[in-house]
Amino acid sequence: MISLRRQIINIAFLVFVFCLPKTLVGQDPVFSQFYNAPMQLNPAFAGSNYNPYVALNYRNQWPGIANAYNTYAVSYDQFVEGMNSGFGLALLSDDAGDGVLKTNKLSGIYAYQLKIKDDLQLKIGIDASIVQLRLNWEKLIFFDQLDPQFGTTTAGGSPIPSQEQRPDNLSKRYFDISSGLLLFNENYYFGLSLKHLNTPDQSFIEDNLAEDELKTRIGIHGGYQIVLSPSNKRRQGSFLTPNVLFVRQGDFSQLNAGAYVSLGSFFAGGWYRYSGSNGDAFIVSAGISVGYLKIGYSFDYTISDLTISTLGSHEIGVIMNFRNARSKRSKYNDCLRLFR
Repeated sequence: MISLRRQIINIAFLVFVFCLPKTLVGQDPVFSQFYNAPMQLNPAFAGSNYNPYVALNYRNQWPGIANAYNTYAVSYDQFVEGMNSGFGLALLSDDAGDGVLKTNKLSGIYAYQLKIKDDLQLKIGIDASIVQLRLNWEKLIFFDQLDPQFGTTTAGGSPIPSQEQRPDNLSKRYFDISSGLLLFNENYYFGLSLKHLNTPDQSFIEDNLAEDELKTRIGIHGGYQIVLSPSNKRRQGSFLTPNVLFVRQGDFSQLNAGAYVSLGSFFAGGWYRYSGSNGDAFIVSAGISVGYLKIGYSFDYTISDLTISTLGSHEIGVIMNFRNARSKRSKYNDCLRLFR
């Protein structure tokens, strides 16, 4: 009976998340370790590290519910001093509903940096992407396939058929464009990102309805850097950064508030995530930074009605910041150490 109850919960989750049959509706993945996925947060971060910069990210959300979401991301960016510009390339792959819907996104990113006055800098970024969606129709479960006692089968064990009509095309491609601003000096940073400015159509059925459009995602983020001990030739300095991240997309909203602390080679952080009108999760993270390599792990402890039976969410972030002997450390006289 316990396994059947678990099966019903997993099935109900898939049905409600994807709102089938007509349109698959969802929100963009948002990394808890946003500081280890800067270009996923805001395209204006491209080139902020001056050196070649590689970010690898993995997120496993709610593994206790039918392998709900697995997200992979990799990005490369670099600053070109002669053009005062940053260039980046990013790839994101998202697997939702244990293979029901797969999303692959390839992005080209550009950011231009302006000096406003003294040490105050403004970066303007744009992200142009090609996105491919793939739907596994055979894994879908509809309301008319659910039996309150036996799940997706009859009393005799036969699968229950659905009357829903299979779309002609189970693969879809579209162009997606985003932009962002990043304002910063040596003490604070403030960013604004606008994802999906062209509100692309995600539907697998050609009906041209406004509800099929991917809603524009508005992201606002900021923080303040408090230096605890300065860096020198022998050791890394220490700092504390209280920060906040707010995201809104359609009817969905999320607010993360917390702080990140770096103590030499070790760093840690804690955040509270508030989603919609309810508390959603406590986030804890920790990691090490040695030379050009930075590795972090984070765990989201679910406190919403989904409860910790979802097994929370897990993230791993790996950063490679290829500094060299000719890197001008004076250029790092800003508050963006959190993202390095």
